[in-house]
Amino acid sequence: MKVFVTGATGFVGTAVVRELLAQGHQVLGLARSDRSDDTLGKMGAEVLRGDLEMPETLRHGAQMSDGVIHTGFVHDFSRFAEACAIDRTAIETLGTAIESTKKPFIVTAGVAFLDAAGPITVEADPAFPPSGTYPRASEAAAMALSNRGIPVNIMRLPPSVHGKGDHGFVPMLIDIARRTGRSAYIGDGHNVWPAVHVGDAARAYRFAVERGASAETYHAVGEQGIPFREIAEAIAKGLGIPCVSLSVVEAQDHFDWFFGFAYIGQRASSDWTRARLHWNPTGPGLLADMMNAGYFAATAGQST
Repeated sequence: MKVFVTGATGFVGTAVVRELLAQGHQVLGLARSDRSDDTLGKMGAEVLRGDLEMPETLRHGAQMSDGVIHTGFVHDFSRFAEACAIDRTAIETLGTAIESTKKPFIVTAGVAFLDAAGPITVEADPAFPPSGTYPRASEAAAMALSNRGIPVNIMRLPPSVHGKGDHGFVPMLIDIARRTGRSAYIGDGHNVWPAVHVGDAARAYRFAVERGASAETYHAVGEQGIPFREIAEAIAKGLGIPCVSLSVVEAQDHFDWFFGFAYIGQRASSDWTRARLHWNPTGPGLLADMMNAGYFAATAGQST
């Protein structure tokens, strides 16, 4: 199978590309720079130059391939609403390009902002509609395509997809702790973050694309929920700084724009996904990875 991967040199995308290639698939990776082009070529992937704001390129990549995995996103939180709009348009473009082909199409979303019916979110729980507070519309765009008869899978990722080279939420927390001289949690710190090792997440994507076209929602969750206090304590230990509890008001000042993510408190199950995809996460847990995967090196978390 030849799979078109957006975000192919990002943290998750790179792991997906390597997993697909290791299992005998061909990969066409979207690359927006010479450096990304070179990285993909060295991995053994075919390269398509362009970015998420080039609809003709996206259409071409989708039409040239047997399936599509969309991991790309503009990770610029200073213009988050604009990045979400770019993502939505890219999903609509990719889906329309494969209309009536029955090619598998997997869109990346998250488990953190779901309308949960119980204390643990499950795959059947819907995402909250996009809003001014949280404008990401990945699921809304995917569902709109499915409602048009273009089946789209949704792969929900937890707040922490961890491993060597991670430049996501945990490195952001580490950077905040470095700058402020303290690692913090909110209140009692019992709010929880689900997590998954990046290698396990990559296998979930592969299993999903190999199943073929459908309109199913998966949770690539290895750990249902790690207390945020334990994450903060691991950061404090790794940096050799104090770990403190902050009130909500104090935390808003400490975390700034990241406050909403630091306040996430939602356990997530992946039982249905494990059974459906025959997926069994085997990678290390988040806290162990934080101690052993280079998170506290001077260059940890920098994007390549």
